[in-house]
Amino acid sequence: MNRIKSMIVVFAAALLAVSCDKETPVVEYLDVTPNNISGQWQLVKWNGSDLSEGSYFYMDLVRKETKFTIYQNFDSMADMPHVVTGEFSIETNAELGAVISGMYDYDEGFWAHKYIVRNLTKDSMEWIASDDPSFVQEFVRVSEIPTSIKQ
Repeated sequence: MNRIKSMIVVFAAALLAVSCDKETPVVEYLDVTPNNISGQWQLVKWNGSDLSEGSYFYMDLVRKETKFTIYQNFDSMADMPHVVTGEFSIETNAELGAVISGMYDYDEGFWAHKYIVRNLTKDSMEWIASDDPSFVQEFVRVSEIPTSIKQ
């Protein structure tokens, strides 16, 4: 009888050890700085939904000059990207956290919203409009913006 109890205890310990090996990966969130968001990004979700077929939005954020270039076809023909450039800035707000805002070149004015940047990792980030929390954009980092779009 003691032998059976010992085998049950050993079996339970083995199961416990195996279950401990399957740890959930820890997500490493980054501070929102021009250096950490610098790079090329693709908008993949807008307010929880994927972009409609044929739509695209790419953004190139340049750390050193805090400049941006956006390639999108939301307000142009599908095969004709609308390219806009400008400058961005990041501020830290005590209540909201990191907030990014921007100004377009060529007298086009400020971005429609200031955005709270959340869940920044090396591969993804979320932007939430500071004046409309239902306006959420999800971006993924891309290795490059397709050449066909940049022409």
